[in-house]
Amino acid sequence: MRKTTVTPTDLAPHAGDMPATPAISAIPAQPGPREASLDTDISTSGTSTSGTDSGDAAVTSAEDVIAGAVTGQNLDESAVIAGAGPVTRPGERPTVRLRDDAGSEEPPRYAPEWLQLREPADAAARALDLLDPLRIRLANLPGRPGGLVIHDLGCGTGSMGRWLAPRLDGPQHWILHDRDPYLLHFAAVASPRAAADGSRVTVETRRGDVARLTPDALVGASLVTASALLDVLTREEIGTLAAACAGAGCPALLTLSVAGRVDFGDPDPMDEEIAAAFNDHQRRGGLLGPDAVTVACEAFADRGATVKVHPSAWRLGPEQAALTAQWLRGWVGAAVEQRPELAARADEYLTRRLAACTAGELRVAVHHSDLLALARPTGGA
Repeated sequence: MRKTTVTPTDLAPHAGDMPATPAISAIPAQPGPREASLDTDISTSGTSTSGTDSGDAAVTSAEDVIAGAVTGQNLDESAVIAGAGPVTRPGERPTVRLRDDAGSEEPPRYAPEWLQLREPADAAARALDLLDPLRIRLANLPGRPGGLVIHDLGCGTGSMGRWLAPRLDGPQHWILHDRDPYLLHFAAVASPRAAADGSRVTVETRRGDVARLTPDALVGASLVTASALLDVLTREEIGTLAAACAGAGCPALLTLSVAGRVDFGDPDPMDEEIAAAFNDHQRRGGLLGPDAVTVACEAFADRGATVKVHPSAWRLGPEQAALTAQWLRGWVGAAVEQRPELAARADEYLTRRLAACTAGELRVAVHHSDLLALARPTGGA
């Protein structure tokens, strides 16, 4: 795979790309043929700070960069942003496509607006209790001159790196995987600069198939991470991922997989009916949806890994009204797409729920699970 070493400022002149400054009034055009083949190795540096909050400056900068790119869009608030719910043609998979289709002109399945909207809720939800066993395992891995090598699968705009890199000590090299070069560009520009102890963090992007990883692809990997990925995989693809991690002897931190449960502060008789239809929608086309964590636990354990699971629910209230409204539209929309006979009642249900959201009266827990799989180390570790 071709790699080019550049700095963030080198990226700005490319047509259709996003400048590396936050003063942006519109999302740039989708990358054309030249940008679509971009495979960059980006080394970023910034002011090193110390302590567990050392990444705060980088995270704020990242939020500014992505927020700047989606400002001024005058988005229709009644529309479903790509990624929040079904926006595809009937019969298509309503998820990011993970196959090796780099030449496809298919529109992205996740919009940066959606990923930016959910990033604070994701960060608040991820299970901190899994970090200590992860840190212990990483500390016991054979030393590497360049520090940790972390593969982030389906990275989107890079929110996992912005959350995790400032919570781990030592130099880190993140390899960001996604099928969408546009999202990879966001992830590269808004990447974290420093680890928890001030060590340098560097970034490399790779476009391609993350559902067919092999142990060879993970040679030298210290860790595999992903966020909101397992539930859009099939049983076979999760088996492939578990086998690749086991073959490479590296742990995997896989966060924010849907658990299939939603709890409202003010229950409604239709809650369970919508949830059941949504869960069936998530399983279409052989995808695992809310069954993914159970299947992943089995797949990793069968290959000798120690597996830990921890809840990681979104807890949405008045402060997250914009995210809640988008999630509601997508959640109900997927349920109706699965069961069209719900349409009339679901429309009334959605109207009630959105009115409560606008009034600041809606509180909801959207349940997810985080999984840490500690594969047996290789190479005498």
